[in-house]
Amino acid sequence: MQYPVIQKICVCGAGTMGSGIAQVTAQFGFDTLLYDVQVPILEKAKASIQQNLQKLVTKGRMKPEEKDVILMRLQFTNNIQDCKAPLIIEAIIERTELKINLFNQLAEINNEETILATNTSSLSVSKIAEGVKKPERVVGMHFFNPAPYMKLVEVVRGEQTSDEIMKTVIYVAGQLNKTAVTCKDAPGFIVNHVARPYYIESLRLIEDGLSDFLTIDALLESSGFRMGPFKLMDLIGNDINFAVSSSLFTELGEPPRLKPSLIQEEKVRLGELGIKTGKGYYSYDPPNLT
Repeated sequence: MQYPVIQKICVCGAGTMGSGIAQVTAQFGFDTLLYDVQVPILEKAKASIQQNLQKLVTKGRMKPEEKDVILMRLQFTNNIQDCKAPLIIEAIIERTELKINLFNQLAEINNEETILATNTSSLSVSKIAEGVKKPERVVGMHFFNPAPYMKLVEVVRGEQTSDEIMKTVIYVAGQLNKTAVTCKDAPGFIVNHVARPYYIESLRLIEDGLSDFLTIDALLESSGFRMGPFKLMDLIGNDINFAVSSSLFTELGEPPRLKPSLIQEEKVRLGELGIKTGKGYYSYDPPNLT
């Protein structure tokens, strides 16, 4: 198959995930535009990317001139009119109506061949596509945090996603040195559906007074998991993790075994989101505020 030539990628949303995706696309040769409505968020994203690349230089895994070239490929904007590219990846807040609204704004300033990829971790790709002009070009492209290091990308086919779009996005994922797995649109896709018990059962052990988070993390890591559930929730962000759990619970008909934890809900209420706020189940110094 002859794939469309994609040289530029626009990433919308400059939070932890969006900035990580932008770093990846720039590292692997794509001219990259990172968009966010909030200038301070863009500034933090730029500083974070520069810091991440400098760490690679310091460790001898990247030459200083390579870092400079990557940074030259990156542009930052808070003007949506600048968001023109053959592939746009949104990584904004997990609300269907906001994603639809963004895609419709992007559709107005791009041609009909532009691929609109959502990085949603739990929302229905099909429902997002239903509200967008030319829904066959809407596809799920779900990266995992931290995007520069996690190899997996779920490429999610919505009910109307075309074969050509699927093949192109899989091809681009390969160009980003990612392992693409494909799945049909379903609550949680593959990974988040499978992973819910890892988090929820661990939280339930604490709720029932049977253990504590330090012990659970230590036991699971000693049994072969690279990261215990509480460390992983802190890395992902308790707000994001709780939102995914809540979404799956609703979409799957509220099965008791997947009921979101009151402990995690309280963490979100208190703003103890994990690494990005400096405190979650563990404390972090300094916090990563990108």
